[in-house]
Amino acid sequence: MKEKICYLFFVSLLLSVLTSCGSSNAQTETENKETEQVVLTIRNPKVEIATQFEQMVQEYERQNPNVKIHVETVGGASDDFSDIIAQIAAGQGPDIFTNIGYDATKEWINYLEDLSSQPWVEKAYPDTLKPITVEDKVYGMPMDIEGFGIVYNRELFQKAGIQSIPRTYSELKVAAEKLKNIGITPFANGYYEEWKLGYHLTSLAFTIQQDPIKFNHQLKKGKESFTTNVIAKDLLSFLDLTLQYGNQSATKTDYYTEVEMLANEEAAMILQGSWVQPLLDEEALGKSFGIFPVPLNDKANSKILTGVPNYWVVNKKASSIKKREAKKFLNWMVSSSEGQQFMTERFGFAPAFKHIKTNDIGPISKEVLNVYHTKETYNSNWFAYSSSAKREAGRTLKRYLNRELSQSETLRQLDDVLREASKP
Repeated sequence: MKEKICYLFFVSLLLSVLTSCGSSNAQTETENKETEQVVLTIRNPKVEIATQFEQMVQEYERQNPNVKIHVETVGGASDDFSDIIAQIAAGQGPDIFTNIGYDATKEWINYLEDLSSQPWVEKAYPDTLKPITVEDKVYGMPMDIEGFGIVYNRELFQKAGIQSIPRTYSELKVAAEKLKNIGITPFANGYYEEWKLGYHLTSLAFTIQQDPIKFNHQLKKGKESFTTNVIAKDLLSFLDLTLQYGNQSATKTDYYTEVEMLANEEAAMILQGSWVQPLLDEEALGKSFGIFPVPLNDKANSKILTGVPNYWVVNKKASSIKKREAKKFLNWMVSSSEGQQFMTERFGFAPAFKHIKTNDIGPISKEVLNVYHTKETYNSNWFAYSSSAKREAGRTLKRYLNRELSQSETLRQLDDVLREASKP
């Protein structure tokens, strides 16, 4: 009996040791997984802040040595998502990328992680989350608030005797003539990339309508047409004006060249947005720039287009550890003092969050944020058309600028592009 008791005690002790060892090994394995280096890939669409973004990532890596982040910066002529669709579908795409919201959210919904529970959600300006929300779930973090209009050199305007910014088409033409008369090229036109024409300028053809939402629905149904719409024709007349008072080979001049022309005072105006602030800070430090609305007609009802250009999204197909670290990085960007400093002082972003101070975001972004808060703006997103439809609209307008299409042909093709995009 004694021997049996001893045997049972020995077996019990052995099992206890083995269980303890197994538990210890499992705990160690878990700890190793928690502390092993996680490698993230981020697709940054902002070429204007490529260097500054890399520096922000380095600061994050310094604070989080278990995380390594590779940044892929695209933009300008390369700002296209076609190259990563197959990668993401195969589970090999970036862990953090961007989405423009509305229809694009629905198009990519199978690859977007639900971010509704993230701490920054309640700190964002409510209207900034609408384009990236589906069935009450938030799928992206707003990058910033941007404005689109005409960026201009204040000193060159003063030199030409332009006392106030043009509020109408006629006033803009007079200002262009004054600049031309003193030997200054009024417009630096960079129409090589289609995103300016298709994503931004075409927005004006919708937002200035008396009832933009109704016009949009009627256009989709074929009950409205650009071919008979005065505002759409005004938009083409504005493009004609920029060609008349601008540089040669406008459709072969790219984004960087037009910004450089403005920075070097080779021209007084560019059709662009607040995102050019970092480039101007680098190339024309000390010079004073501002932004004003694009006047398409003489009704003096022009306003700057404002809105969120992109949303940071997390790849739903990434591993659970990568998704966890990606969310931590995004939250750090908008919650830490270092992240906020990069966003405002280094990126020149107008924040989409109520808690971030905006003392050092630059004069152009400051103007944009001011008009955004006063509601004296137009919505920059033109009613949920897909990215592909906007690209096609840009290509159509580019053909018009090249004189490959007449005004009537251009407006008819815009009708076709947008109605085709509306089909289920």
